[in-house]
Formats: sequence, C-alpha cells, structure tokens
Amino acid sequence: MTVSFADQVAIVTGAGGGLGRCHALELARRGAKVVVNDLGGAMDGSGGSSAAAEAVVAEIEAMGGDALANGGSVSDRAGAQSMVDDAMNAWGSVDVLINNAGILRDKSFSKMTLDDFDMVINVHLLGAAYCSHAVWPIMREQNYGRILMTTSPTGLYGNFGQTNYGAAKLGQVGLMNSLKIEGAKNNIHTNTIAPVAATRMTENLMPEEVLEKLGPELVTPAALFLVSSDAPNGVILQAQGGTFSLAGVFENDGVNIGVDATVEDIAANYESIVDMSALKPRGMLQLNSM
Repeated sequence: MTVSFADQVAIVTGAGGGLGRCHALELARRGAKVVVNDLGGAMDGSGGSSAAAEAVVAEIEAMGGDALANGGSVSDRAGAQSMVDDAMNAWGSVDVLINNAGILRDKSFSKMTLDDFDMVINVHLLGAAYCSHAVWPIMREQNYGRILMTTSPTGLYGNFGQTNYGAAKLGQVGLMNSLKIEGAKNNIHTNTIAPVAATRMTENLMPEEVLEKLGPELVTPAALFLVSSDAPNGVILQAQGGTFSLAGVFENDGVNIGVDATVEDIAANYESIVDMSALKPRGMLQLNSM
C-alpha cells in the first residue's frame, strides 16, 4: 500500500529545519501542497527571518511540488490564522496540520524566570492550540482533517532543567486527548508524535556519536502515518533512530479499600495500589484502531 497525500493541503509549523523540514519535504514528495511555516528565530524564540521557510519552499519547488512560505509566529493568534488564510487563499482547503514549532529556554526551576516559562508554554502549547483552533472549522466543514501534536520524552517522563518544556509538551497530549473525542464525528483524527532526533534543539544535549544515529528524517515515517487517511485517533507514537513504540496513559485494576479508607489504609495497601503487573489502556486510547 502506498500512502499518498495527493490533492491534500498541509500546514507544517516550525518547518524551516529539523523535523519540520523533513515532514514538509516528504509530504510534498507524496503529493501534498505545503504551507511551510517558520518564524526563523533563534532557538530561544528571539528574532525572526523568512529565509529558512523560503529555502524549504525552494527545495519543494525544485522537486516539482507546490509550497508557500509563512513567517507567522504560532504563539500569536493572528500569526496562526495567517498560515491558514494563506492555505485557503492559495488552495482552498486544509487537510493536515502538523504542530511542530518549538523553542527552548532551559534552566533549573529555581533559576528559571516566569517569562521564560510563559514563552515556552506560549509557543509549544498555546501555539498548537491556536493553529488547531484556526483549522478546526475548515476540517469540520469538509468532514475530514488530520492534526499532529509533537510531544517529547521530557513531556512524558521529565528532564532536569526543562520544567517549562515538559509542561508544554505534556499539555499537547492533553489537548490531543480531548480533540480526538470532539473531532471523531467529523472524521478529524488527532495524534501525537514523541520524537528523539538530532536537531538544533538537541545538538547540545547528546554526544555526537548518538546524534549521528538520530537523523530527523527517521521520525518522519511515523509522523506522516499519523496524519494519513488511515491514521488512528488519539495515539502517541515514540520514534527515534528507526525504532517506533507506543506510549500512553495506563492504569491497573486498583484496590477496593472501601468508603471508610483512612490515610493509614492507603499506606498499608500502597504496594498493591501501585502494582502494575496487570495494565490496561486508560480512557479512550484507541489501540484497536491502529
């Protein structure tokens, strides 16, 4: 089976380099018309230039594809709306949204300013919400849409010095968990990719010999599957170096202590309460749709 995006329109945020560039190029190779969004700023979100987005557009056009550059900031509601307006004015629809834009402002929590915390939340979490909200009425009207969030192992499991980033990344999972329910009746599927890849955001976090095995292009197959017409709904896939796995929220069977349970009862039964030998998916994680 060949997965095609012919006659589809895709928006990829943060597509001037790294993961976003790889996603945009592969979407174009498979027939999609692509809005290449990138603010073109520094890794901490400062500055801005359209050069990176325009360079990716040039690559797509060189291979015979259709693309346009957008330099709007996802953290700004007008910026998010501008990329949707560009897509609608050029091609009349939006079928795929990949929320990929991101920045880093890493510091230990005791040294982090609240401005740094707010900025990372604004780009990663609010940016994903703004862009998703902008495409939502279009996808509902056409009764089709695919949205991808980008979380991180930091969001799922934590990492020192990244409280802002971790909170924002896990927030995208929470956003997915509700959008998958609200969008299902209109054939709007929302999924999440949890990548580990060599990009400018990770170049100082891992040794060079590790980064060499983690090309961002190795994440793209999973990302594009999650926005394909056959995509599941509400799934988190982890992707790194050619290895792919499922992540999710799971619960055990629990222990019925009774309505008169005391603090001491919880302490006495704690090991049984947290026994994870029998796991089951939590809530509406749709494993059977994969």
